[in-house]
Amino acid sequence: MNLHEKSIPPPFVIRQRRISRGWTQGELAARAGLSRAGVSAIEAGRLSPSVAAALALAKALDGTVEELFGRPPAGTAGAIDWALPPAGPGRRYWLARIADRLRAYAVEDDSPQLDWHDGVEGREPVAREAGGEAERTLVIACCDPAAPLLAAEYRRQFAMRLIVLRRNSAAALDLLAGGLVHAAGLHLAPAGDRPGNRTAARARLGTGFRLVRVARWEEGIAFHPRLGAASGRSLARAGTRWVGREAGSGARQCQDLVLAGRLAPRHEAFDHRSVTAAIRSGWADAGPCVRLAAEEAGLRFHGVRQECYDLCYPGPLQDDPRLAALVATLRSRRYRERLGELPGYSTASTGETVA
Repeated sequence: MNLHEKSIPPPFVIRQRRISRGWTQGELAARAGLSRAGVSAIEAGRLSPSVAAALALAKALDGTVEELFGRPPAGTAGAIDWALPPAGPGRRYWLARIADRLRAYAVEDDSPQLDWHDGVEGREPVAREAGGEAERTLVIACCDPAAPLLAAEYRRQFAMRLIVLRRNSAAALDLLAGGLVHAAGLHLAPAGDRPGNRTAARARLGTGFRLVRVARWEEGIAFHPRLGAASGRSLARAGTRWVGREAGSGARQCQDLVLAGRLAPRHEAFDHRSVTAAIRSGWADAGPCVRLAAEEAGLRFHGVRQECYDLCYPGPLQDDPRLAALVATLRSRRYRERLGELPGYSTASTGETVA
């Protein structure tokens, strides 16, 4: 066992060695004389192997039982491997295993969900149950205002944690390209453009990635009720105060369609709900967002286009129990029904995957 493996909880040493050999779970199961379901459960930490199974796995992976299943040393409050530089000292953080590294993610002030933190910079990490919360944590970057709903159902169904970093489509893909998140959300094409999101992902990531559909949603312009029954043309006229979205966001594309050559708004928001907050506060009259954000804020909404919202992830990750659980959550009847009840969301194709 190398020094790096000593810091990895036992089930993930097995997974790391399997992946390094290019084996699927089925191939490892065949070599060890076990079932694929058994290997999957052992890798996920849901099943403690029998002595015979442990010996068979050790033999198949050219290791010893102690190397594969020995208890890792307890964590310390030493240097933290930050996935992203924290904004300041003493930050609370979450831990998650990304590929073969245990990364820390500072709890951001705009995090769309509040979950138990794993530690505070400068203090001992919070003790966790066997297997570690970090090993059951999936990190995605997206701008979906309904992401907390997915996180809650993911936790309810599989006792796993979903950490959501609020980022626009382009920024989310950049984090995925850098190996800093497990999946990235994007909505960079209208619903009728079949290869749209796939083309956008390939441009930034190359090949070897997969997309799973979360929903089709309606993107448009939120505006203050005092503007009356506004149209796209009237919203674009001079005198309407806009709050815009940054380049790289799907909402920016919607904004550019309506403004049609007019100079981009001077002030920009970083997500859908920040747009509606600016309008409700009186700082702007209109801005681009999804219908859900507008209606929840009590604003009027002018629909512009239907969009496909997908999650993109590396192909090899599909064997990871955390990603498999996420796809299963998306496909579950309970989640699809709840998501479909939200304004502007359609779940007809939710859970479909494409390479």
